[in-house]
Amino acid sequence: MTARSTDEMSPVPGLGGGAAPSDALSEQILDAAREQFMTFGLRRSTVDDVARRARVSRVTVYRRIGNKDSLVSACLLREYRRFVVEVDEAVAALPTTEDRLVEGFAAVLRHIREHPLIGGLLRLEPETMLPFLTVESGPAFLAIRGYLAGRLREARRLEGRPESDPTPVAELMVRITVSFLLNPVSCFELDDDTQVREFARRCLAPLLAA
Repeated sequence: MTARSTDEMSPVPGLGGGAAPSDALSEQILDAAREQFMTFGLRRSTVDDVARRARVSRVTVYRRIGNKDSLVSACLLREYRRFVVEVDEAVAALPTTEDRLVEGFAAVLRHIREHPLIGGLLRLEPETMLPFLTVESGPAFLAIRGYLAGRLREARRLEGRPESDPTPVAELMVRITVSFLLNPVSCFELDDDTQVREFARRCLAPLLAA
């Protein structure tokens, strides 16, 4: 039997890797960072603020997580992991891959828009969040792409379809989602779940056959 990767053993494939710390002290620091960023935003928050809120030293924050950018990235990645689990649960009972894709796309947009940290920062500080969804988004981007590729691969297996690498399709879907989050001005009614589902079925579902 071959060894399975950390991601393959994770309940959420692609999001099990070691980018985010999970020991109790690191979780305490990330909890404090989440509260700090939700309350004061990113621009007005410092590592010292997070350290005080977590009741640890500044040095401890640097040793456990890193600088402010590392704090933000780790905090966002942890939130992505959490709402991906919620999306997984929301689509698990749907009968087809297309149905799960359509509902999952709608759920992701809705979850992020309504998320108290990510959605709030996107509304209040879009220019500050931009790097963490683009040039500084490497770990989160790879994690989400890996998660989606794993789900698509498993769906092909269960449906008895020929094996193929779903990574390019997963990447396209992630990039399309991010573009809508960064620039919601669109001819599509993204605030209407019915319209979002219609868009996903018409424009994203055909990618499954690629």
